[in-house]
Amino acid sequence: MLVAPVKLAAAVVLTLLGLLLVTWIVDAVMVHHVWPEGLVRLEAVLGGDLERARQLASWCEACAGLPGRTARILYALLFELTGLHEMGIRFADRAELSVPDTIVRSTYIEHFEAIRVAMVGTKLFGVRLAMLVTALPLLSLLYAVALADGLVQRAIRRASGGRESASLYHRAKHLQVVALAFGVTVTLVWPGPVSPSWVWIPTAVLVAGLARVQWTYYKKHT
Repeated sequence: MLVAPVKLAAAVVLTLLGLLLVTWIVDAVMVHHVWPEGLVRLEAVLGGDLERARQLASWCEACAGLPGRTARILYALLFELTGLHEMGIRFADRAELSVPDTIVRSTYIEHFEAIRVAMVGTKLFGVRLAMLVTALPLLSLLYAVALADGLVQRAIRRASGGRESASLYHRAKHLQVVALAFGVTVTLVWPGPVSPSWVWIPTAVLVAGLARVQWTYYKKHT
């Protein structure tokens, strides 16, 4: 039991890293093969999503700067702590480089565009993580309402001898996970602009509807 939170945290971190890797690949394909504007388009998507995320977080004073902070922290962990950010600044300077830097510089320059895409994509990923956090209150509220209504319907069914359906309970429970996973993946990986109202309002309503079905058919009569 004590190890369970650690396992859960590790699973979440590994899942996010996997989604970040997928995001880098999708962004690279869009920048190099689909968008005529290339990296300029990706940077424009970042700017637009950052503004939308700030507007979404404006209801809470403490959350107002969350999108920018999340993007900076994620960027710092992946590019500043690893030295890639400082390396780029050093290579841009025309000062004399050490022998190891001279060797690495050619490789860095060769993959410079891919590194730039990963840098911008990482900031965009951080902004969208903040979107997910600020969407949690809506999801929690609708889930709580659905839970209460579902338990009331369950009590009515038990009193009136309504039919049982364990399959409905389990299907509704599993479909909630599918709906949440789809919403999270679209939010984090989609290369174009993401509007939370178009993704998370339908997702929250769908999850709430499935939660109502789940709790309505919770357990068999006793």
